[in-house]
Amino acid sequence: MAAAKIKKGDQVIVLSGKDKGKTGTVTQSMPKEGKVVVGGVNVATRHTKPSQANPQGGLNRFEAPLHISKVAHVTADGKPTRVRFETQDGKKVRVAVKTGEKIDG
Repeated sequence: MAAAKIKKGDQVIVLSGKDKGKTGTVTQSMPKEGKVVVGGVNVATRHTKPSQANPQGGLNRFEAPLHISKVAHVTADGKPTRVRFETQDGKKVRVAVKTGEKIDG
């Protein structure tokens, strides 16, 4: 399995879909499924009936996972960039392709 180019805590921008252009922080990464959850993006609504556990019922809003190909790492100026791996001082680090800056992670 390849190393994760997008990890939890990364700032990303959505490239396609209803939330195109929105930015957020990755709150959860699911590398086996190839999906990520981004805070405040791709919010889904579930209508829940009242039950013993939730006597009120109502609308349950939550962030649904996005496919990893729909998001890109964001640079300091807010533009999307690809990520590549480089070896610096004997360590494998993530580097933004557009700017060449090291991504802390």
